[in-house]
Amino acid sequence: MPRYRIAPSLLSANFARLGEEVADVIGSGADWIHFDVMDNHYVPNLTIGPLVCEAIRPLTQAAIDVHLMVKPVDRIIPDFARAGANIITFHPEASEHVDRSLSLIRESGCQAGLVFNPATPLALMDHVMDKLDIVLLMSVNPGFGGQKFIPETLHKLRLARARIDAYREKSGRDILLEVDGGVKADNIAEIALAGADTFVAGSAVFGAARDDDPHHYDSIISALRAALAGI
Repeated sequence: MPRYRIAPSLLSANFARLGEEVADVIGSGADWIHFDVMDNHYVPNLTIGPLVCEAIRPLTQAAIDVHLMVKPVDRIIPDFARAGANIITFHPEASEHVDRSLSLIRESGCQAGLVFNPATPLALMDHVMDKLDIVLLMSVNPGFGGQKFIPETLHKLRLARARIDAYREKSGRDILLEVDGGVKADNIAEIALAGADTFVAGSAVFGAARDDDPHHYDSIISALRAALAGI
């Protein structure tokens, strides 16, 4: 069975205690920190930038998975690399030259990935597979947390998994398949069976009851793990 990765999204965290939230959720068993960057231009919301990434970098050894929902992307990529990002993904619609943007991420020392909105065709990855470390499928329309999972994403995941598996057979190199939006304990197994190996969960994790216990995310992370273990 593949090793599954759980990446709580800071979009749903308590920003008044962001450092504690990062430490607590990693301490409760999460693998990555998903870092949503929105510019109120490519998507209708405004969130956080490189300074916040730089601030949380010393707080965890976990990978920081930066998802750029900004247009254009090339100007900001080096800033996030310097701020401590490990993975940087972007939407192909936000780049004038997808190959060049992927190369810039890798040259900056980070893993690179493309993000596909619900209606964005997967064919856009076909000629840049050699530069992809991760493919992220949006299972909601980007911009806001707390949305419901779009069922058609399951079919799209199967198609993406087939592309990735065929590429691995040819090249010997693997590409991670991540999904973002509406992921919860009651649907994560079905999403994994469709081909995903990395799961962004925002409101499902950070929406859990908060208290003074630093392990208050244990139960939700454990529930996600248990659902995956039952496959």
